[in-house]
Amino acid sequence: MNARTLAQANINSAQAISGLATDGQPALRICLLGYRSHPHVGGQGIYLHYLSKALLAMGHQVDVISGPPYPDLVDGVRLIKMPSLDLFAVEDPLRALRLRHLTSYTDTFEWCSKLTGGFAEPYTFGRRAAKYLLQYGQRYDVIHDNQCLAWGLLTLQRRGLPVVATVHHPITRDLELKLEQESNWGMRLLIKRWHSFLRMQKRVTQKLAHVVTVSEQSRTDIATAFDRPATSIDVIPNGIDTEVFKPDSSIAKTPFSLITTASADQPLKGLRFLLEAMHQLRPHYPAIQLTVIGKLQAGGDTERRLDALGLRNCVTFISGISTEALVRHYNGALAAVVPSLYEGFGLPAGEAMACGLPLVASSGGAIPEVVGDAALSVPAGDATAIAQAISQIFDKPALRAMLSAKARARIEQNFSWARVAETFTTYYRARVNTPSQSGAHRAHR
Repeated sequence: MNARTLAQANINSAQAISGLATDGQPALRICLLGYRSHPHVGGQGIYLHYLSKALLAMGHQVDVISGPPYPDLVDGVRLIKMPSLDLFAVEDPLRALRLRHLTSYTDTFEWCSKLTGGFAEPYTFGRRAAKYLLQYGQRYDVIHDNQCLAWGLLTLQRRGLPVVATVHHPITRDLELKLEQESNWGMRLLIKRWHSFLRMQKRVTQKLAHVVTVSEQSRTDIATAFDRPATSIDVIPNGIDTEVFKPDSSIAKTPFSLITTASADQPLKGLRFLLEAMHQLRPHYPAIQLTVIGKLQAGGDTERRLDALGLRNCVTFISGISTEALVRHYNGALAAVVPSLYEGFGLPAGEAMACGLPLVASSGGAIPEVVGDAALSVPAGDATAIAQAISQIFDKPALRAMLSAKARARIEQNFSWARVAETFTTYYRARVNTPSQSGAHRAHR
């Protein structure tokens, strides 16, 4: 344990004894909810990890209730596991149901939904979490949901428990993009079936008393998609762990190397446009390489596009790595690219910038709010513009150095999890003693 860590541990210990948070007021008892929360399955797991860590560092008591795959949490944050059938992790979902599950409506619903193409995890997690919290919820000062948005939250709110929900962005945008890129009517029906949970999320978002999102863009999109007044949605941006995501001069940069974070076959992430840009650039930069932090789906659109563009030997997919390994990959790259068509915040952009990488970023969603003038901005969905921006970074060392310095400085000055935790603490305190307003948005049902 280094001196800084030891000093922080002593501070936390003193706070625990005194019962005070770092703002000098009584520490809060906070319960965070996540229906699937491992960092490798998406940004929601990353959000839970860092928010719980930062709230703990302020001296609060923090519990996390999560379904599988379970989150990666720091010592001191208590995990309360809420087991599900976890049907996306089994080889044969048809055989996953056992006789004992038939006594549970929740288990049976989850199984039937999976077999008919639905995604029931937000709903079924909400039922399980609500059942637990109806028994034990009074021990918490605030219950903070992380985009589950299940009916169970309204049950808790009606019982007088203080509920806050973070909506990173409305998944309606994901649905729209998938439908735009799919012409087969059968697949379109399956896409709509999988996203059927959105009806629930819309109604719950309308009725919750307290809703938070991570950017002005998301606030506007939530207001439009979920029919909730923008004035009743608060904005608290995400943070970046600048002590973990930071430049490392001991790692040599690989010439003409790029890095991006993308779910390979999720149209929202815009990977196809980066691959098309790579195809345009390769004749001019034969040594160009791209590392994709994400999993390549066998037989998917991305795999077919790699073959069609002749990029198999210069694009590498890496998944399931530790945060430390991710930071090493960032530091070994010459530049990062975020080609997303839409982001509710743009965490990969912030992490790359924190590592001091020159960044090419699309104008999709809230990305401009994160990058400001510290990156080369390109129109979302424009492969040629991406190629031209990458070419500038490859050809101009002075530009790389300037973007690197500006990127790190912007993240340090504007985004930190300590600031997020302080803002949420103020937000929680303002609402802990506020009566539940279950009917506050009745006009928007």
